[in-house]
Amino acid sequence: MKSIAAVIVLMCLGTGTLAQQTAQQQQTAPPVKMECRDLSATGSVVLPNESLVNGMACHVVPSSAKAAPVTPAPAPTQLSAPVSTRIISGSTVFIAPMEGFENYLTAAFQKKGVPLVLVGSEEQATYVLKGTSEEKKPGAAKIIFMGQLHSDNAASVQMMDRTTGAIVFAYAVNKKNTLHGQQTTAEACAKHLKEQIEKK
Repeated sequence: MKSIAAVIVLMCLGTGTLAQQTAQQQQTAPPVKMECRDLSATGSVVLPNESLVNGMACHVVPSSAKAAPVTPAPAPTQLSAPVSTRIISGSTVFIAPMEGFENYLTAAFQKKGVPLVLVGSEEQATYVLKGTSEEKKPGAAKIIFMGQLHSDNAASVQMMDRTTGAIVFAYAVNKKNTLHGQQTTAEACAKHLKEQIEKK
């Protein structure tokens, strides 16, 4: 009698363990995925691997099949704002060394009243003015035959916005037989820069 009771207990324990294992397998088993298609839209033909479910042809998707990666939509292209070439009155400007011509430009800025503040280093400046200057003294032939006593002077300058890198001002001048040489060309540059600032 005791052996029969022991067998029954063992059978119950075995059944309980089997039930737990089955429940665990059901929990770890991947869910069944189905793909369905509308029969009315695809010709009312049910394929051999499909079953009819609620008027749709469905088939089981194998668990090993990976879903196609979702490609994110490209971000909308942002149009960059147009770069301004307007020179703001009262801004700071650094005049880069130009073999002495920068001294004439500094004096010309003050004389012509250019509405910019001159600073001593590029790091402090909103704008940087660079350029070249050339002076040609008259030769003996020009002095004798043409009566030219004074030099020819040429200069070209350009001013850049340090933040955007945009060239906001450019000017070239060529003066013949000038009495005051580089002073004249520097004042011409300063005058045109002032006009550009005031007209915008």
